[in-house]
Amino acid sequence: MLVISIQSQVVHGHVGNSAAAYAVQAEGVNVAAVPTTLLSNHPRYPSLRGRVLETELVADLLRGIEERDLVDEAAVLVTGYLGSPGNAAVVADFVERALVRNPKLVYLCDPVIGDDGRVYVAEGILDVLRHRLLPAAKLTTPNRFELELLAGLTIADAQGLRAACGALVGQGRIDVVATGCTLADTPEGQLETILCADGRLSRFATPLLPIRPFGTGDLLTGLIAAHLAKGEATEVAVRRAVETTFAVLVRTQKAGTAEMRLVPLPPPGREP
Repeated sequence: MLVISIQSQVVHGHVGNSAAAYAVQAEGVNVAAVPTTLLSNHPRYPSLRGRVLETELVADLLRGIEERDLVDEAAVLVTGYLGSPGNAAVVADFVERALVRNPKLVYLCDPVIGDDGRVYVAEGILDVLRHRLLPAAKLTTPNRFELELLAGLTIADAQGLRAACGALVGQGRIDVVATGCTLADTPEGQLETILCADGRLSRFATPLLPIRPFGTGDLLTGLIAAHLAKGEATEVAVRRAVETTFAVLVRTQKAGTAEMRLVPLPPPGREP
């Protein structure tokens, strides 16, 4: 079992592959992690070191993946934060080659664009997502803002969510996992992750905690990919990923840390 994961990497914290790779391995699945950035930390910290990786370097790493025959071995291919339009283009080239080479490969596109009404990716990436990556994907994991932006629709209720997912399905056969949803009928104090497959909604609600660490979407996507690689049905994979992500958030709240606490807390009486 192997997941190929193409997204950002940080030294401190857990976003991109720095969240997803550990999650995949913890589920007993091998991961080939390809970075699109190498940064000291999440950009919302007061300072930031490192850079978006050069397109030529990303393309070279992806060629290395092919030369090691990892595309043939992989069950799931994940793409996340791409960093630049040039990186987006070479990643799209790789995705297209990989799906031809291994037709059984499940492509999961996490369309990392923005959140809270703010787009934070470079101009040109959105076009590659809309016209090349999403049409190739079997599954996508946008947050509510990203789904609204991609579909060109406002989501207020379940009917609106179906309509927005339908707009993406119009680009090809794709299931949608919408994250961070609070709809008109979402119970108070709850947050929902909603799978839309063939127009049917499967809704997974968890208590809304008073914390918001970076990288929860990357963690969730990595966990979904791991469960899919193990042959689990999409609905089961999403449910288990939601449960594990919520457990990590509870652990993080208990630890009082700003970053997600991926590693379990030590037993009582032992120092972390």
